Amino acid sequence: MPKGKKQIPLRVSAELYEELMQWAEADFRSVNGQIEYLLTECVKQHKKNGKYIPDEIKK
Repeated sequence: MPKGKKQIPLRVSAELYEELMQWAEADFRSVNGQIEYLLTECVKQHKKNGKYIPDEIKK
């Protein structure tokens, strides 16, 4: 697979976008950066144990 960034169209609801925007601001990221971060973490978790979220959420 070629290296580099790929552009993909993504449609989300206005409500989800607002939540992502607030979360991104809190983490000092752009919305795009936040989405990429979340997807990366989800893929790592899936590779680790075949699940998309851990059984226990650490607080």
